Amino acid sequence: MVEVVRETEDAHSIVFEPADAGDGDLAYRPGQFLTLNIPTDRAGGAARCYSLSSSPVLGERLKVTVKRTADGYGSNWICDNLHEGDEIESLRPSGTFTPHTLDTDLLLFAGGSGITPLMSILKSALHAGRGHVTLVYANRDERSVIFRDELVALEKQHAGRLHAVHLLESVQGIPSVPTLRELARPYTARHVFICGPTPFMDAVTEGVSGLGMPAGRVHHERFVSLDNDPFAEPEVVLDEDGAAGTVEVELDGEMTTLAWPENNKLLDVLLAAGLDAPFSCREGRCSACACIVVEGEVEMLHNEVLEKEDIADGIVLACQSIPRSDTVRVTYDQ
Repeated sequence: MVEVVRETEDAHSIVFEPADAGDGDLAYRPGQFLTLNIPTDRAGGAARCYSLSSSPVLGERLKVTVKRTADGYGSNWICDNLHEGDEIESLRPSGTFTPHTLDTDLLLFAGGSGITPLMSILKSALHAGRGHVTLVYANRDERSVIFRDELVALEKQHAGRLHAVHLLESVQGIPSVPTLRELARPYTARHVFICGPTPFMDAVTEGVSGLGMPAGRVHHERFVSLDNDPFAEPEVVLDEDGAAGTVEVELDGEMTTLAWPENNKLLDVLLAAGLDAPFSCREGRCSACACIVVEGEVEMLHNEVLEKEDIADGIVLACQSIPRSDTVRVTYDQ
């Protein structure tokens, strides 16, 4: 870690330098996040996911922005304890809250610290894309606006392409569904990205759905606290009869065949075998471990992120998938 930037009274940005400067695993896409291993004596660890506010297309160093919350163990530990020169363990960047292309027009809704992944998307689209970006940014008051000066500078630099609308609870009150719907109405052809507190996100979602926007063009990112430790070593447990099928995995252009014992999760089997399979939360909440079942059947034990359309296309969460056929073939490369 090389720098701590105080953005507002209760929000800090942490700028990282990888311990291995040539570590290609830290390449990322706009809107993704890091999972940090927060020191703790708590059972199950205290890993937390924080969105990257830096832009990969600008060559910026990795930066997460963390807003302190009253009962947030991770956010308070970071704001109180991290200093320049400290080290902290992180999983590689993950997440699917990212545009398929930077050349499309975007409508971004941010509430409070929900600006962090949207800032990454916004900067990337303006510098490497050709589309227009409208940002609707809700905060408690003017002092709470994270990246206020940077947003002003970007609006000047990209006049005509970036338009920021600020909603302040101290001035306009809490954003209502009708207000949010009217702000979205001129942009119904755009892809919509929404991040912030749950009530804000629910209000935006209700607002844009009332305009008939297709669900496939509306994207959400929800902040969650993890219940288990994604940094823990994976365990593969054999039943008494040792029953196991096989899984053939396509990952980074290579095919690998492994034994897949019954009742073991696919991700655990891959990691235990030394494969560099992507993951983050290991709880079925983030989709970082998603892969496609090409042959065979699996059952997902838990899923909070995949839609019915994703599942119909064969997409599953490796961290929650157990085998339901003797032979399974999956790919991460499609």
